[in-house]
Amino acid sequence: MTTQPVLPGKLGDPAMVIRTDPRADPRMVAAMAPMELDVAPPAAPVDVNSPTEALLEYAMAAEEGFAALGEVLSANAPAITNVERRTEVIKGIDGNDISLYIHTPTDVDGPVPGVVHTHGGGMAILEASNAGYIRWREELASSGLVVVGVEFRNAAGKLGPHPFPAGLHDSFSGLQWANDNRDALGISKLIISGESGGGNLSIATTLMAKEKGVLDAVDGVYAQCPYISGLYADKDPALPSLYENDDYFLNCSMMGSMVRMYSPDGSADTNPLAWPYHASVEDLQGLPPHVISVNQLDPLRDEGLAYFQKLLAAGVSASSRTVNGTCHAGDCLFRDAMPEVYLGTIRDINAFANSL
Repeated sequence: MTTQPVLPGKLGDPAMVIRTDPRADPRMVAAMAPMELDVAPPAAPVDVNSPTEALLEYAMAAEEGFAALGEVLSANAPAITNVERRTEVIKGIDGNDISLYIHTPTDVDGPVPGVVHTHGGGMAILEASNAGYIRWREELASSGLVVVGVEFRNAAGKLGPHPFPAGLHDSFSGLQWANDNRDALGISKLIISGESGGGNLSIATTLMAKEKGVLDAVDGVYAQCPYISGLYADKDPALPSLYENDDYFLNCSMMGSMVRMYSPDGSADTNPLAWPYHASVEDLQGLPPHVISVNQLDPLRDEGLAYFQKLLAAGVSASSRTVNGTCHAGDCLFRDAMPEVYLGTIRDINAFANSL
C-alpha cells in the first residue's frame, strides 16, 4: 500500500499556521509569538475594489505597525562603530527632492563595491529612515560596502500617495546619482539591492536602465524575496507558494490591496516596470548578473524563482538561494533571534558585490 506524500504548508493542511509548520525555524517562531505573528494575520479590511480613501487609510495604519516591528526585532543588536553616515538631497528625474542616506565604512582602503538599497513595503508604505532599514544598511556598510539608501516616494503612507511610476523614478534617480559619483563615494562596482517591494524596485530600476540605454550603471542585482507578480487578489495556480504559504506573516488579501494602491486604475498590472514577473525573455537579455534570494515559507517564493528561471532563459548570469525555515524577509528581520541567518545574507550580498 502506497501513501500519498503530504503536501507542504497550507496545501497539505489548510488550518496550518507558521507556528505549526514543521519547516519553520523555531527561533523565528519564538520571536514572532509575543507579537502574535506566529498565527494568521487578519484579512485586510479592504480589497482591490475598495475606495481609494479606504485603501490609503488602511495603508497608513499598516505602515505604523510594520515600522515599529523593524525596530523591535533588532533592538538588542550590537552597536556598529566602523561606519560614517550622512544624508544627500538630490533632484529626481521628476524634479522632486530625494533624500539619499549614505553609509561608508571607515576601516577600508581604496575603492570598494557600492550598494544602492531600495527598502521593502510593497512600494506603498515604510521609509528608508525606519530603524530596521537603517540597521540593514549599516550592517552592509560594516561588512565593507558603501551603501546608498533611497528615500523614494510611496503609493501610500507618509510618503504617498504617489503611485507607479513615482517610486521607480526615484530609485532610478538614486542609481544614476550613485553611478555618477562613484569616484567621490569610493565605489568600484555598483549593485542595486532590496527586499520585497525593494526587490521589485531593484529589478525594475535595472529594466529601466536598459530601456534608457544606461545599463552600464548597474554591475549587478541582488533581489531579496521580490514582490514582482501583482497576482495576489486572484492567485495564479502557476505560483503554488501563494496558496502554500498564504497567511504566513503576509497574506494575499493585504498584498492585493497594495497592488491597487501602486496601480490604481489597473493599467500597470502587467507592465514589467511595475511588475517584473511579466517581463519577456527578450526584456531580460543583456542584463547584468543577478542573485534572486527567496524565503521558503513566503507566499512570494515562487514568483522569485520563476523570475530566476526566466533570467537563465535570457542568458543572464544568475543564481538563486532559498533561505529555509524563514518567512517573508525573515533573513532581514530577525537580527536578534537568528543572527546567523541575518548575517549570512549580509555576507552573501558582500560576496556577490565583490565577485563582479
